[in-house]
Amino acid sequence: MPTLLALRVGIDVLIALVFWGQMRRYPTIGGPGWWAVAALVAIVGSVGLSMRGFAPELFTISVSNAVLTIAPLLAWMGLRSYLGFSCPKWRVVLASLAAVLVQVVLLVVWDLPALRQLFFVLTAVAIVLLALRDMDLADPQRRVPELQALKVLSVAEISVLLAFAVAVPMGGVPLSTAAPILLFFFILARLLRVVLYGALLSHRLRQEGDRARQGLLAREAESRALIDNLSAGVMVFRPDHTLVTINSAARAFLGWSEGGANAALPEPTVGNWSMLREDGQAMRRHEMPFERVLATGQPVRSVIIGVPVASAEEVRWALCNAYPENTPQGGLHHVVLTFIDITSLREVQAQQKRLQNQLAQSQKMEALGTLAGGVAHDFNNILAAILGNADLARQDLTPEAPARESLHEISTAARRGRELVRQILAFSRQQPAERTVVHVGDIVAESSALLRAAMPPQVQLLHECHRDTPPLLGDSTQLGQVLINLGTNAVHALQGQPGRVEFQVDRMAGGDARLPMEVARTCEEARVDAVRVRVSDTGCGMSEAVSSRIFEPFFTTKAVGKGTGLGLPVVLGIVQMHGGAIEVQSQPGRGTAFTLYFPAATEESLHKCAVAAATKAADAVTMVGIPHERGDLAATETLSMADASPDPAPHILYLDDDDTLVFLVRRLLERRGYRVTAFTEQRLAIEAVQADPQAFQLLLTDFNMPGMSGLDVARAVLALNPSLPVAVASGYITDELQAEARAMACS
Repeated sequence: MPTLLALRVGIDVLIALVFWGQMRRYPTIGGPGWWAVAALVAIVGSVGLSMRGFAPELFTISVSNAVLTIAPLLAWMGLRSYLGFSCPKWRVVLASLAAVLVQVVLLVVWDLPALRQLFFVLTAVAIVLLALRDMDLADPQRRVPELQALKVLSVAEISVLLAFAVAVPMGGVPLSTAAPILLFFFILARLLRVVLYGALLSHRLRQEGDRARQGLLAREAESRALIDNLSAGVMVFRPDHTLVTINSAARAFLGWSEGGANAALPEPTVGNWSMLREDGQAMRRHEMPFERVLATGQPVRSVIIGVPVASAEEVRWALCNAYPENTPQGGLHHVVLTFIDITSLREVQAQQKRLQNQLAQSQKMEALGTLAGGVAHDFNNILAAILGNADLARQDLTPEAPARESLHEISTAARRGRELVRQILAFSRQQPAERTVVHVGDIVAESSALLRAAMPPQVQLLHECHRDTPPLLGDSTQLGQVLINLGTNAVHALQGQPGRVEFQVDRMAGGDARLPMEVARTCEEARVDAVRVRVSDTGCGMSEAVSSRIFEPFFTTKAVGKGTGLGLPVVLGIVQMHGGAIEVQSQPGRGTAFTLYFPAATEESLHKCAVAAATKAADAVTMVGIPHERGDLAATETLSMADASPDPAPHILYLDDDDTLVFLVRRLLERRGYRVTAFTEQRLAIEAVQADPQAFQLLLTDFNMPGMSGLDVARAVLALNPSLPVAVASGYITDELQAEARAMACS
């Protein structure tokens, strides 16, 4: 018996140490603390039993029996704590005190060993039965094998206790014989119980591990769903450039399907990717965000990259960030790339830049127009004087005179100056435009015929016009000038080499996405289609730096004296004056293509033009022209007067504030047989008409004069003689001037 008690004490010490360690290691799991205390209490009972005969019976019998009763109670509390049931400590204390009190009473008051043994057995059986109930409540479906094994052990313990209670008092088995057997059985049962308690702890750890893994998987799924639904693209790479994960926004940005990469665009490694810098040039490998993170281990922020997609026909732009994801040991685990699609923003910025360029161009045109309006009058007067006097000088010379060649060069230079003024006025949109219904295909055919006459034989000229191309409202002369300018530039771009110049005219739907924004808006408002004119060549092409400046006034790549730099600005001015737009595509060595877009004429405008043409034909007046020799002043229009008669000579009243022109025009007209009265002051001209209203057959006056304008003088003269023909000349004629003159004529 002492040996068994010593063995039990040693086992209980080990059990207490084990469960104490388990309690410290897994504080969230209930049970090990209670089981450690139960083992310590059992040690006290075992020590008390081993001291019988040496210590007072109050300790060795009453206290020891009570303590051995309390130990199962504490073990049961540990089981309840493990199963998640309540364990009120005050009840445990009261039950323990009651057990001690009963044992003391049974020893001191009634010294009845049989009652003490019966109380011990009944108390132990009750505790085991309560434990069985708790296990049934905790595992009603019997899914935990550890609890089922513990139930079997508990039933075995109850059976042994009941057998002990029956065998000793009723069967006559001596206590000294039954006690060691009972103690040995409970030592074995205690070892099995400890093993099952450890198995329960392992089961709980597995459960918590499974729950933790499920929670981790759930959080990962939530994080994945959150990342997948982000509008920003997220890509995670391994250090070996392989792709770990990618969200939907990144797949959509790269053109990949949800289930995997498209067959046409396989998921590449970072090393195979083609990225562009912000300036559109290919990004070198060490400049890529991924490589920079690999090289430095530091995050990379706010890098603008372009990614060619759809077989490199489209470039999408993104604002990219990259950062390293390190292991707990500090090594690189992943590289995370996040980016925001800024393709739309780049397009808006490009559109804004184009609008700014257009605004700057308009401001240049406005400034140049103001300059042209200010100097055209005086400059034209000077050129007219040069041309007129050169013409008069030629008439005074013999055909063999050497000075005629010099006069011819003077006239040629003056005409070039006059052409420069005309281009400036056309560029600044101060040239008058007579809008009629025109068919661009006819203008292309006429322009092609003119170009073919001056084109080298090795150049092939093609023109094509689709039959369904609608007419547009415009000035056929100005549109012809546009096509001649573009065709001439195309021929020059060939640089004398064999090549092709092609004109194409077709129709575009008003809602076509390829239309420039301003033309698309006009077509949408008028509910009409658009006319597209494309002029292309196979010449030398232009670099991006040159093509960005071709519409700047006076910018030219030609040699000095070969070009004025106003050809394409004039084209731009005429196209925009017609409500159109122009686009340029050019690559060095591959040619250039100019594409013009015009809104088609509306039904209302077609009807108005037809009515105006009929009215103009009905109001036509037969004029008798005044002949002039070849080489006369080309700017002078043919002046005609109804009912003019050669005898007496018509009398012309000429008014101009420039005495040089007065002297010139008088000489020119008098040489042609006219009588001329010329003035440089408006007041004197009006007084001459007032003195004899019927003395003059024509009033020829300049428009831009200090004080009264030419129209003011015309009003005053027509008030004196309403039947007097009046001609107003100007260095530049605006639409407002024409409208004012028509209004005065109608009144």
